Amino acid sequence: MTDKRPVFPIDIAGVHRDLPLFEVKPGLRIAILNILGDTELVQACARELARKLSSVSYDILVTAESKSIPLAYSLSIETGKTYVVLRKSYKPYMGKALSAETLSITTGQPQTLYLDEKDLHLLDGKTVVVVDDVISTGSTLQGMRLLMDKANAKIGAEAAILTEGERAKWGTIISLGHLPIFTD
Repeated sequence: MTDKRPVFPIDIAGVHRDLPLFEVKPGLRIAILNILGDTELVQACARELARKLSSVSYDILVTAESKSIPLAYSLSIETGKTYVVLRKSYKPYMGKALSAETLSITTGQPQTLYLDEKDLHLLDGKTVVVVDDVISTGSTLQGMRLLMDKANAKIGAEAAILTEGERAKWGTIISLGHLPIFTD
C-alpha cells in the first residue's frame, strides 16, 4: 500500500481541483498546479481571465514556456489576441533572439528565457499582457519583464491563474486565486 500524497483543495473559475503538495526544499512544500492536459480547467480559467482583462487595453499576450502555453492559447481564442511564447532554450532557427535570466522555484536552477527573433516585430512598440500559470517568487515574471523592456514592449497587465506565497507582494497581478506556502 502506498501513502497518499497530501493535497490542497481549491476551486478555480468554478472548477474544483485537489493540488498535490510537494517539498521543494527542506521544510517547505508548495501546492502544484499542473494545467497540462487539463482542458476543463484551462478553458474555465481562460474565460475568467479574459473577463478580468476586458477593461485592459493591450495588443498581444506573452507567456513563458511551458506549463502556461495552453492557458495563453485558450486566452488567445477567448480574447482574439495573438500570443508569443518565451522559450527556455535557444535553437539556431531563433536567430538573434533576446534573452534574460531567471530562477525557477520548481527547478531551483537558473534558466534563461529567449524571445525568438521572428517575434520581435510583434512586440515592438506594443502593449502586452504577461500571462503565467502560477506566480510564486516572481523570478519568471521578472525575466519576462526584462525581455519586454528589451523588445520595446509596454506591459499593460500581468495575469496568472494563481499567485503563491506572500499575498501582499502580488497586489497588481490579475489572478483567479492565491495559494499559501506550507512550512513544517
